[in-house]
Formats: sequence, C-alpha cells, structure tokens
Amino acid sequence: MSYEFMAIEFAKVTFLFSVIMGFASILSWVERKQSALMQDRIGANRADIMGFRLLGLFHILADGLKGFTKQDFIPPKAHKVLHTIAPGLGFVFAIMAFAAIPFGGIYVFGDTTVSLQVFPISSGLLMVFAFMSLGIYGFVLAGWASYNNYATLGGLRASSQMISYEITMGATLIGALIVYGSVQLQEIVLYQGELLWGWLPKWGLILQPLGCILFVTAALAETKRVPFDVPEGESEIVGYFVEYSGMKFLLFFMTDFIETVLAAALTTTLFLGGWQVPYLLADGFHFPWGGEWLLPVWAVMSLQVGAFIFKVAALCFFFMLIRWTLPRFRWDQLMKLGWTIMLPLSILNTVVTALVVLLIEG
Repeated sequence: MSYEFMAIEFAKVTFLFSVIMGFASILSWVERKQSALMQDRIGANRADIMGFRLLGLFHILADGLKGFTKQDFIPPKAHKVLHTIAPGLGFVFAIMAFAAIPFGGIYVFGDTTVSLQVFPISSGLLMVFAFMSLGIYGFVLAGWASYNNYATLGGLRASSQMISYEITMGATLIGALIVYGSVQLQEIVLYQGELLWGWLPKWGLILQPLGCILFVTAALAETKRVPFDVPEGESEIVGYFVEYSGMKFLLFFMTDFIETVLAAALTTTLFLGGWQVPYLLADGFHFPWGGEWLLPVWAVMSLQVGAFIFKVAALCFFFMLIRWTLPRFRWDQLMKLGWTIMLPLSILNTVVTALVVLLIEG
C-alpha cells in the first residue's frame, strides 16, 4: 500500500466527513431560520460575536458550547454503560453508511486513477441498508437503559417504525434495481448518465417516478422527523432521549440531521443521477444537438462533485419544507400508511417494472 494511495484515501474520508458535519451543523440553523420565515418570525438572531450576528449562524457555535459544558445526567437506576454508549451507536452507523455513496466519478490524473467513493464495495446498497438497520439499536438501547417507562415506549415506537418503513423502502427499490441491473452505487450512477431517446438523461426519477415518491416517503420516515416523529415527539408524547442531557443529547440531535443528509444523498444517488451533470462526460460537455465544450479533468470533477452537493442541499431544503408544513401522523395512521398503502404500491411498482423490462428485452 503506497503513501500516495493512503493520502488519497485520507483526503476522501476527510472531505466526506467535513461535508456531512457541515451539512448537519447548517441544518440545525436552517431548521430554526426556515421555520421562522415560514411563520413570519425573525428566528435565531441572539448569538453574536463582537456585535456581528451573521443571520444567526453563531447559534451553531452556541449550541456546541452548550452541549459540551452542560451537566451530564444519568438516572440512578439506569444502566450506566448502555446509557453512555447508546447515543454514539446511532451517530457512528449513520456516518458509516456514507462510505458506499459515490460523491463523484472516476478520474485519471496522469498515472493515478481516483474514484470519489470511500468504500467501493460491489454490494454498496446492501451495506448502506445494513448500517441504517444497525443504527436503530442505539435508539432502542437509549430508551431501555434510561429506566424510564416513557423512554422505553419511545424506543419501542422507534424500532417498530424503522422496521416497518425499512421493509417498504427496500421493496420500493426493487423496481429501480431491475432497471439498473446492479446494487453497486457507482454503477447505478453511471447508468443514469446514459441518454433516453438521445437527449433525456436516464435518471431514476424519470424511469421510476412512483418508486422515487415511495422511497422519499419511506426515507423521511427513517429520519424520524415530522410528520414521522412519533418515536421522539418531544413536545407532547416524550421520546427515547428524555433522560439525556449535554453532549449525549446533542449526539441524538446531530444524528437526526445526519440521517436527513443520508436520506437526501441516497435519493440523489438512486433517483437524481447522483454526481451526473446532463451531457457532461469525462472530457467536457457533449450536447445532443451537436455542440461540445471540452474541459480539463479537474474542472469536470469540480462540476460533478458540486452537482452532487447541490442536489443533496436542495433535497434537504425540501425535507425541511415538509417538516414545517405537515402535522404529525398518529401511530395508527403511520402504520396504516406503511403497511396498507406504501407496501402494496411498491410491490405493484415492482411487478409492472418487471413486465415492462421483459416486454422491452423480448
């Protein structure tokens, strides 16, 4: 293993981690500022440094300082070890799920080939789902280890919701996987770079519109955000983290935002062409009407990485819009939506997709 290889891998991990944490931090500000704009309020505007408020962005630093300095409390009868490690479990598995998601293409710089994917595993999609499933143990353990009936019930609600919607999420993707013919996320993005009828990008949104809507809905439920925040419901029904404070609570808080970014990144990769920019190939733009604009490799890489980040940011904005628009589902409504509406529709989408592919391929 050469030093050059290790330096490239370190740079990719550092860049990806910085972008994820940057998104999560900014979302903690966007949540308050966007809700304020939608409700005709000023929003976060108190934290300042030497009189400069910068639209309330210093609240991100204030939140971090508060989390680090606030007293850490563990209930007397709680399981101290599990109570301590539970917040970290959800956080770590949410971060690890990003390793298989490509945030750029494969580029050649002289004798060096660089793939902007931290862990290019052949079964990348399955790995992402596995980490998403493991993350739920952190929330269940947090509820049980707190020795509080309300926290335990919150943990049970979280586990049942995650199981219900992960089944639906997996079923919604079968149709897309039939079309793509692979579970390798880089290959899925490369497939979406091809053109339909010579001009229309083969994005999943175009080939699988129903699958895209169902997947986004199930992914939102996985984030446990409004209208799917029954496991938490901090304002009325009390969630699994009721006995947490300080940095441990901040970890749960950040995990919610990281899961939101993960849902946006997965939707981008599977249905919005990932890092693909329409008509942009390895050497520049090649337009279907005949023109071309050649670009150096670094410019192509910058445009494609920028396109991926822009799509993720736009989806995060859309998710936040939903979060401050719709009311919370009741528990029975949540289960009914998942099991009696979304799951049958996803199975129908799979059957129709399989029939269409069979007819086209003869």
